[in-house]
Amino acid sequence: MTRQINVGGVKIGGGAPVVIQSMLNTRTTDVAGSLDQIKRLKTAGCQIARLAVPDMEAAAGFREIAKDSPLPLVADIHFDYRLAIAAAEGGAAKIRINPGNIGGEDRVQAVVDVCKSRHIPIRIGVNGGSLDKKLLEKYGHPTAEALVESAFSHLELLEKYGFYDTCVSMKSSTVPTMVAAARLFREKCDYPLHIGVTETGPVRMGLIKSAMGIGALLLDGIGDTLRVSLTDDPVEEVYAARDILKAAGLRKDGVNIISCPTCGRTRIDLIGLVRQVDEALKNCEKPITVAVMGCVVNGPGEAREADIGIAGGDGCGLLFEHGEPVCKLSYEELLPELLRRIDAL
Repeated sequence: MTRQINVGGVKIGGGAPVVIQSMLNTRTTDVAGSLDQIKRLKTAGCQIARLAVPDMEAAAGFREIAKDSPLPLVADIHFDYRLAIAAAEGGAAKIRINPGNIGGEDRVQAVVDVCKSRHIPIRIGVNGGSLDKKLLEKYGHPTAEALVESAFSHLELLEKYGFYDTCVSMKSSTVPTMVAAARLFREKCDYPLHIGVTETGPVRMGLIKSAMGIGALLLDGIGDTLRVSLTDDPVEEVYAARDILKAAGLRKDGVNIISCPTCGRTRIDLIGLVRQVDEALKNCEKPITVAVMGCVVNGPGEAREADIGIAGGDGCGLLFEHGEPVCKLSYEELLPELLRRIDAL
């Protein structure tokens, strides 16, 4: 079991459930817009939100956002240690830094001192695209071993100043590297891990890479908090994270939709119907399995384990519960009746 940190009341590590994070894509100087996005993230299931703090104007915005944020906030800091101090004093629940790019050890100590005095955890962020030149010369390119060595050098620096309230991330745009780094780190250390694949590309590939990398680690029992990085609305990152956790068997809340891939027997617009069901149930927190099948011949049988489902016929369909037929409906009635019965569960 890993150590545990507390991020604004959200526990990470130490046997706590895996925590979902995302990062805002609004400007931190846009207080109203940022708060609106945080509220949407929370509704989608996000538990911690991260904001970029690139300058003092953003640090001032961060302070205003933190006053009304419904989620604990992480300040994302690069280069200027004074920004980390300002964010910590402005209500940050966690500070994300790369100790190697904020100056000398005295500056790292200054950040540690303010975080220690306010009981604010620090996340060490190691990225394959910004490794120290000496490590790149040693390993030739951003290998898993290079990422882990970088993480340990940063941990040792924080520990030098008596700071242990730390979370670590080692991200790479290459899935095998990210997975290998997390596995190697976990063999050697019990600090909680934030996992995710970075710079994943377009949404389709981003989802595939994230599911492979994050999923592989979760099935190994590795990962205390995660972010699915997508070039899209951050809310979609949260929905993807929820789905990955459900697929890994680590979350039971929320709807699990199963549906068949269609075939020549399908006589309804199954693809369109599945999309409608998915959209309608996105924020449903009931721990149920809902089946949307294309054919009444074997739909109920294949989806016998579902709590409720529908199977298409020729312009009509069948509604069933736990594999047993309940009623026959026209195509137009299928979705409304399914949603009505789910609402009544």
